[in-house]
Amino acid sequence: MRLKPQILVAGGIILAFALYFVISAVVTGGKDHGAKAAGPRNDLPMVQAVLISPQIRPDVVVMRGRTQAARMVSVRSETAGVVAATPVREGSFVSAGQVLCKLKVDARQASLDQAKANMRSKQLTQKASADLAAKGYRSPTQLLADQANLDQASASVRQAEVALNQTDIRAPFAGVYNERDIEVGGYLAAGGACGVVIELDPLKIAGDVPESEIAKVRVNAPAHAVLASGERVDGVVYYVAKDADPQTRTYPVVMVAHNPGSVVRSGLSAQVSINAGQAAAHLLPSSSLVLDSAGRQGVRYIQPGNVVAFAPVKVLDETPDGVWVGGLNGPVRVITVGQAYVSEGQKVKVAG
Repeated sequence: MRLKPQILVAGGIILAFALYFVISAVVTGGKDHGAKAAGPRNDLPMVQAVLISPQIRPDVVVMRGRTQAARMVSVRSETAGVVAATPVREGSFVSAGQVLCKLKVDARQASLDQAKANMRSKQLTQKASADLAAKGYRSPTQLLADQANLDQASASVRQAEVALNQTDIRAPFAGVYNERDIEVGGYLAAGGACGVVIELDPLKIAGDVPESEIAKVRVNAPAHAVLASGERVDGVVYYVAKDADPQTRTYPVVMVAHNPGSVVRSGLSAQVSINAGQAAAHLLPSSSLVLDSAGRQGVRYIQPGNVVAFAPVKVLDETPDGVWVGGLNGPVRVITVGQAYVSEGQKVKVAG
C-alpha cells in the first residue's frame, strides 16, 4: 500500500526535529563535561599553616639504661676451715665489718695462747737481761739478742691473732648481703666465697649515648632517671666513656643518684635525661609530624612562593601542649592541616 504524500512530509519534519534535539544535547553535554573536567586542573590544593618561632629551653640528652649496684663484691675467706655459722640472712642489710660467715676456730685459739705465753717468757728474759746489763754483768750483744727474741715472740702473737680473726668473714662495706654461697658444715678453702655484698647507695644507672649526642654530655652534669615503675631519682653524670663500642658506635655513660635505704633495686629499666645546657626548639602539634618517602620523621612547611618543603626533626619531649622538636631553623610556617596530601615542591594555597 502506498503512503500519501502528506504523511511522508509530516514524518520527515518530525524526524528532522528529533535529530536536531539529539545532536544539540550531545554537543552541549560534551562542552559542559569538558568545562567540568578542565576546572579542577586550575585549582591548587589548600592547606593550613601556622608560623611557629623557636623558643629557648633546656637541651636534654635521653638514653635508656639500667640500675646497677655501686659496688658488688664476692666476699672470700682468707683461711681454710669448716663453716660453723652463717648469722646473716640473704637480702639483709649489713654494716661494714659485720660477720657474714664464721669458721670453726679449731687449734687457732690454742696457737694464740701458746704465742702469748712464749712472749711473756721472753719479756721476763729481756727484763732480767736489761737489769744485768745495767750492772755490768751482761754484754750488749746478749741484751740485743734477748730483745730480738722478744720481738719475734710479739710477732708470733700478732700472727696468731690474725689467723684467729680470719675465722670471722666480715662485710667489707655497708650494703645488702645479696647471696650466700656456703652453708653451715661446708668447707671453705682459702679464697672460697662466703657470699656477695652489694652497695645500692649511691645507685648507678648505666646506658649508652649515640655518637651524635655524646659531645653534649659532661661529667657532673645534672641528670634524672625515670624508672619502669614511674619513680624518679635525681643525680649527676659520673662517667663518660672516651671510646665507643665498635659494634653499636655508642658511648657508655653512667649517672649516680642517692638511694636512701637502698629502696631502688639493681637491674631496673630506666630512661635517663641528662641536662646538656640550653638550645632552641619548636613546639609543634603532634599531628603535624609526617614521614617522608625515605621514612624520616619531620614536618612539611611553606617556603616563599607557597611551595611545600620537608624538614626532618628530632622529637625532644612530649607534653600535653604538643611536641618539642629540634632541627628547624628560625620561624617556620608549618603545615598543620593537609600536610598528608601534599608533597615537596608542590605549590599550594595557604589558609591562615
